[in-house]
Amino acid sequence: MKLTAPALEEYAPFYADYIQRATSRGDVLAALPLQIDEINTALGGLTDLQARFKFGPEEWSIKEVVGHLNDVERVFSYRLLRISRNDLTPLAGFEQDEYVREAGFDRYPFSDLIGEFGFLRRANILAIRSMADTAVVHVGSASGNPVSARALIYMLVGHVEHHMASLHEKYLPALPKE
Repeated sequence: MKLTAPALEEYAPFYADYIQRATSRGDVLAALPLQIDEINTALGGLTDLQARFKFGPEEWSIKEVVGHLNDVERVFSYRLLRISRNDLTPLAGFEQDEYVREAGFDRYPFSDLIGEFGFLRRANILAIRSMADTAVVHVGSASGNPVSARALIYMLVGHVEHHMASLHEKYLPALPKE
């Protein structure tokens, strides 16, 4: 399968940043597995204490950011499954801050959160590889907006890019040394 960037009408304007970030990676399908390694390289050496670091009192901890990546990987993959199967049932949105608050990610071992991302992403890679070319152009509805399967693949990559940029710019430079 060769993917081209989705058209503007295939996703809500809110996701334009994710699409742009994914597009800048070049081959989005190649970026999917690379992001597993990039997360492991950037964050895998952090201790549990370091991973609870927040750069501001109202911000998520590093653990919460990775837990959020896992939540969104699940939500986007569910949407991708439904839409790629040409299911036209409108899909609900979700409130990310409530998900993070309810999950209590700071209680999780950090290595489990990192490992979980790898498992989720590998499952998504297998699902995407098995999709027919016709499936990726199917369009459904999520959070009251149109979204194509192709856009969701780009959004998987772009969402991780968005948060990794934040971690590299705001969190990791300010991380206290143990």
